[in-house]
Amino acid sequence: MLHYPELSLGSDLIDAELPGLDGKTVRLSGFDEPLLAVVFMCNHCPYVKGSVAEIVALARGFSGQVAFVGINPNDYSRYPEDSPEAMRVFAEQHGIPFPYLLDESQEVARAYQAQRTPEVFLFDRQRKLRYHGRVNDTPKNPEAVTEHTLELALRALLAGQEPPLAQAPALGCSIKWKPGYEPAIQIQR
Repeated sequence: MLHYPELSLGSDLIDAELPGLDGKTVRLSGFDEPLLAVVFMCNHCPYVKGSVAEIVALARGFSGQVAFVGINPNDYSRYPEDSPEAMRVFAEQHGIPFPYLLDESQEVARAYQAQRTPEVFLFDRQRKLRYHGRVNDTPKNPEAVTEHTLELALRALLAGQEPPLAQAPALGCSIKWKPGYEPAIQIQR
């Protein structure tokens, strides 16, 4: 069985500066909200398309309490649907109210050991990782969702409690790595 190493719970925020759609650089440590949700996402993945409305609703509903940041790590030279121009269109179409950043070097995705889109890393006020994983249990089919996993984690942390699930496997497309830049995997026996 293949195993991808993960950033462990309790890890510190991995800070980074990435360009936004407006050309301005955004620093992950630059947000003041009590919680920070770093969401690796893209434009073409059906799992992102199926969950983007929920992500946007959470960002709006928890405004002032949770800062959301979207990061697109995909190799858009091979997947042009994930290009910066397409990111602008996608953000506008879906009314994304948070910074949507481009990780062109893929260094941030590698540092986080992200594997999927969408994949969420949720940090508390001290910027310690408190939740890692999926947006919900059925991201390709919003009508069939029975567990809004990220929302449950947000509500718990804002109430001073532990998330019901601190880790829930991310459900989505694999990150589209540049050739030769794929992260190492380990075989579990």
